[in-house]
Amino acid sequence: MTDSAYRVDTISRLAQWRIHNLSSSTYRKSDPFKMGLWNWHLSVEKSKMLLNVKLYPEVSNLTRENPPVASFVLRVVSSAGDRKALSHPEVIDKRIKTNEDFIWTIEVPLTGKIIIDVEFLDLKVLSQDSGEFYSIWADGSTENQSKGTAVTSLGRMLTESIYTDIMINASGGSIGAHRAVLAARSPVFRSMFLHDLKEKELSEINILDMPLDACQAFLSYIYGNIQNEDFLIHRLALLQAAEKYDIADLKDACHLSLLDDIDTKNVLERLQNAYLYQLPELKASCMRYLVKFGKIFEIRDEFNIFMQCADRDLISEVFHEVLGTWKGF
Repeated sequence: MTDSAYRVDTISRLAQWRIHNLSSSTYRKSDPFKMGLWNWHLSVEKSKMLLNVKLYPEVSNLTRENPPVASFVLRVVSSAGDRKALSHPEVIDKRIKTNEDFIWTIEVPLTGKIIIDVEFLDLKVLSQDSGEFYSIWADGSTENQSKGTAVTSLGRMLTESIYTDIMINASGGSIGAHRAVLAARSPVFRSMFLHDLKEKELSEINILDMPLDACQAFLSYIYGNIQNEDFLIHRLALLQAAEKYDIADLKDACHLSLLDDIDTKNVLERLQNAYLYQLPELKASCMRYLVKFGKIFEIRDEFNIFMQCADRDLISEVFHEVLGTWKGF
C-alpha cells in the first residue's frame, strides 16, 4: 500500500480522501490534513455490513485548550457496481475534540474504491475575551491587514514629511503635518481649518506650551505610530493635549495608563491632574492610595505643601475621604 492511500487532498474548504481498495483492510486512518487552525484525520472501519466514518482533529495543545466547533457536509461515494453516493445530514456547530465526537455509521455495504468528501462550512473557536464562539474564517483578517497597511502608510506620511501642508510649532522646533489628518482626529483642529483663523491663513499652528519631543509623541499618536515607551514618558503632556484638542480616545488611554503605576513619587501630581482633567477613577484611586493604604504618612511633608496649593474643592474632597475612612478605625 502506497503513502498516497493515506493522503487527504485539500483545496479551499474541501477535503477529499480516495481509498482505492477498502476490502483489503478493516481499518484505515488518514494522514493528517490541514483545515483552519487544526490538523485533522479521517478514519474508516468496516465491521461486517457496517462502515464507521470518523472525523476528528489531531491531538494537540490547541485541540485540548480550544477544540474546533465545526459545521460541515460529509459525503461518501462508492465506485463499485452501481455508483453509490451517500450524504450525511449537514452538521452544524459540532464541537469535536476526540475521535469519538463524530461517527457516521453507514449500513449500506461499500466495497472497492470509495471517495470521502468533507466540505467544511465553518470552523469556530471560543474567544477567551468575550466567552463567545466566533468563526476563524470571519475574523476580519483582510480588514485588519488593510488597516495595518493604511496605518503604516499614515505613519510614514508624518515621519518622512510626505506632502505636508501645515507646520506645528512646538517649544524647541517645528514638525510638518497634514490638515486632513489633524481635522479627522480632532474637532478643535477641524474648527481651526474651517473658520477664518490665523492658522488657516499662515498654514501653521503654535503649540508653544508643549516641548518638541512631547509634540512629536502627540502627532505620532494621531497618526497611529506612537511607541509605547514614548507614550509612557509623555503621558501627562498627552493628557493635556487630549483635553485641549478634544481627542477622547487619547484622554481615555492616558487615564487608564495613569492608573497602572501610582506610587508615592507621583500620587500627588496625578491627584491634581485627575481633578484638573475630570478623571474620576484616577482621582478615587489616588485618594484610596493616600488614605486607605496609609501612604499619606510616608509623604507627610509633600502632602502638607500640596494641600497649601491645591484647589479648595479638591482639598475639601481629600478631607472628606480622610474623615470617611478613619471613622471606620
